[in-house]
Parts: sequence; structure tokens; C-alpha cells
Amino acid sequence: MTDQTWNPLLRDQISWHWANQLRDRLDGLTDDEYFWEPVPDCWSVRPRGTGTAPVQAGTGAMTIDFAMPEPEPRPFTTIAWRLGHVIVGVLAMRNAAHFGRAATDYQSFEYAGTADEALAQLDAEYATWLAGVESLGDTGLARPCGEAEAPYGERPMASLVLHINRELIHHLSEVCLLRDLHLHTRREAS
Repeated sequence: MTDQTWNPLLRDQISWHWANQLRDRLDGLTDDEYFWEPVPDCWSVRPRGTGTAPVQAGTGAMTIDFAMPEPEPRPFTTIAWRLGHVIVGVLAMRNAAHFGRAATDYQSFEYAGTADEALAQLDAEYATWLAGVESLGDTGLARPCGEAEAPYGERPMASLVLHINRELIHHLSEVCLLRDLHLHTRREAS
């Protein structure tokens, strides 16, 4: 197949879900939803110094809860945490490794203190990712991922694109489900 087939197919896979099922469902996300903890001891994004997780990563006023190794069972995570994971771990770090974004990681990222800020970060990282994927062409999709994706560095970039598509669909669907749960839990409590 040619550049005019595989690259658009990979982009269309996520673009369709993004436009028709995921991003529209995030419009209107409130700070109450963003920080909502449906069960005790959630991991979240919190004001610096208020977290109880073994690791509070990030720069600026907000940090994200972590532990290495992760406890078993893993703590339940808020919308804020899940968006932080998608923005940083799924998109920003890959954008830095492959598409010229400034280097970042969980420790050095400045996490959003509001839902609106988080959605703006998500939109920016997604736009960078999609433009980067578009720039690959067939040749770029066939080249190895490289050291940044160790131990998968020898796999083609196309496999990374498919993986990131799955991650976006998976995690943002979780966020949509949490929004539904928040709505219905709050409605029943009224």
C-alpha cells in the first residue's frame, strides 16, 4: 500500500473516535467532575503538598499521585489523574521522543489545576501527535520506534501509532464513563 493509504488509515482510526465519541463527550467537563473521588483513597491531581501517595510528581502548583512499584491492587484514579496520564504518559512523552516537543515526563510536567486547563493541554498534545503521525508517511511508519520505546524500539512506528490509538480510546472512554457515573450518582443523591 502507499503513503496515501496507510498513513491516513492510521490517523482516521483515532480521528474518527476523537471527533465522534471521545472529545465531544469531554466538552463541559467541570472542576467538580475533574477532581471527583468516587471511592476513598483515589489517586488524583492535587495541590502540591496535599497528596498521600508515596510519589507526588510534577512541577508547579499541582502534582499527580504515584507509587513505584504500583501497589496491588492499584488505587482507583480520578478523571484528573486519567487525563494527566493521557496528556503526559501517552501523548507528551511520545511527542517529545518522536515529534520535536520539548522533553517532559511525569516529574517535570506542570499539571492542570482545572478541567478547562487539562482539556487545553489534551487538545494541544493530541494536535501535536496527529500532526507528527501525518508527517511520518509510509517510510516513517516502517522505521523502528527507536530507543525511546525500549524494549519495543525495533518495532515499526506504525505499531506505536496503533498502540497510542488504543491507549487514547481506552483511557478517554474511562473518563467518559466516570462522567456518566458522576452525573447519575449526583442526580440520585438530589
